[in-house]
Amino acid sequence: MPVQALAMITVTDKETLGAYREKAAEALAKHGGSVVAADPEVTVLEAAGDTPNIAALLSFPSVDAAKAWREDPDLADIHALRNKGGKSTIVVLPG
Repeated sequence: MPVQALAMITVTDKETLGAYREKAAEALAKHGGSVVAADPEVTVLEAAGDTPNIAALLSFPSVDAAKAWREDPDLADIHALRNKGGKSTIVVLPG
């Protein structure tokens, strides 16, 4: 069953995050994922901690596919770019 994931990032290093964004779509596609919508200037209504600068709604074929994307050792360098470029929270929303 298709699921969506919400990725929220508080940018700490624009250059590194830019390098991540150049590789992100290909990394998502490896596990059937895609970006449904993204906003580099989000309107935050409430934040428990650091306010995210960027939000993206992702789509995956299943929860397992989303987990496989995040846990894929071949993508570790790409995930490291995201984590070096900002503080991210990614949650899967039930389908």
